[in-house]
Amino acid sequence: MPLFWKPYRSDVTDFIATLKARDPQLEARQRQGRALLWDRAQDREAQAEQREERVPQQPYVYQTRG
Repeated sequence: MPLFWKPYRSDVTDFIATLKARDPQLEARQRQGRALLWDRAQDREAQAEQREERVPQQPYVYQTRG
């Protein structure tokens, strides 16, 4: 190992670090956005109903019934 060795850091990692340093609230806003779209309580009964009502797919999708 060379005397002045330092670990590699990509340009993307540096960009993200500077972005977070410029805007400290960035990560909090990202978490709020994720909670808004993805972190929701799941309705298990509705999921079960949807699973039961699903129509099975044909073996060859592009073939018309005839």
